[in-house]
Amino acid sequence: MTYPGQPGPRALPPGHTVELVTDEAVFAGLAPEWGRLYGRCAAATPFQSHAWLHSWWRSYGPPGRLRVVLARDGRELVAAAPLMLVRRPVPALVPLGGAISDYGDVLLDDGRGPDAATALAAGLAAAARTALVDLREVRPGAAAERVYACWRGPRHRLADSLCLELPALPLDELVARLPSAKARQRVRAQLRRLDALGVKSRPVLPDEADTAVRRLLELHRLQWRGRQVTGEHLRPRFREHLVRAAGPMVRSGDAVVTEFRMDDEVVAVDMTLLSRGLAGGYLYGAHPLLRERKADVAVMLLDACAGYARAPGRSTLSLLRGDEPYKHRWRPDPVPNQRLLLARRRTAPLLAAALCDAAARRRGKELLRRARRREDDGAGTT
Repeated sequence: MTYPGQPGPRALPPGHTVELVTDEAVFAGLAPEWGRLYGRCAAATPFQSHAWLHSWWRSYGPPGRLRVVLARDGRELVAAAPLMLVRRPVPALVPLGGAISDYGDVLLDDGRGPDAATALAAGLAAAARTALVDLREVRPGAAAERVYACWRGPRHRLADSLCLELPALPLDELVARLPSAKARQRVRAQLRRLDALGVKSRPVLPDEADTAVRRLLELHRLQWRGRQVTGEHLRPRFREHLVRAAGPMVRSGDAVVTEFRMDDEVVAVDMTLLSRGLAGGYLYGAHPLLRERKADVAVMLLDACAGYARAPGRSTLSLLRGDEPYKHRWRPDPVPNQRLLLARRRTAPLLAAALCDAAARRRGKELLRRARRREDDGAGTT
């Protein structure tokens, strides 16, 4: 289909066309060819799978804002950018998946060379019209970097959220990386404790995934009762999204849901996301009984996740976004995501405004951190 701002033939590689999808039913119908393209894009993560994105849109998508840009070579889908339109702080096309997705990206057919990226860049420029293209949470090495490299207009790269990553090693080798003999002995003792308690794990079947994820969210709510928790994880829309996405993702190998049982009772459930290059623990729920029995839940989960990370070609065990202190016990490498801002010449003022907004937010967070540090120092002297 054509749309306002459609790039002319000179802007596209020979034989290529671009298309803008704004209708949810059309987006839903893309699942088979989206899956084939996803399989040909080595950098893709499960957050770019059709099951995750379409389920997210059904739970979170604002009506009338869907903007999925496609590029084809003949009839073959060779690139896709799953986006939506936002109005604030500036008009922009941003990735589907929102704050509950740890990585944002586009899809490019690796076998098509630079043509797929060039065609998608032309499609993005036409689709954006008077808006900015604002690609958030882009992992180093992502397909979006190839689009950024061939973008013809103003552009800018910023640091985004920090992720922590480990090599895809068996747990005993991860334990060997710990900085002291005492720390290594503590983890091995915790593994023996889990064995003594009779904790057993098993990956659930695809047809069991929705029930298992419901149990995960029940346990997640229970484990955080009375404590500060990410509020979105407790909302019905998040539950509907995760339950709806789980079965297809387990079936396609993009996720594994693991049940942990003790005395034949499910005491924990974990959802780990899998791609060609990485495994990442996304969300878990654990019964308080485990902590009462002195079981180390973090060790239990990492043991399972490390097993899934050892598939051929998979090099990374990602702890995903967040710089929480408990993650640092494993000596992970910090890997910051990127924010790629793409503008046309006439939308360059939007790029400047977005950069000013980002700088103001960084300054505000730094002032807040300093204020909290002063409060903590003051409390320590009373």
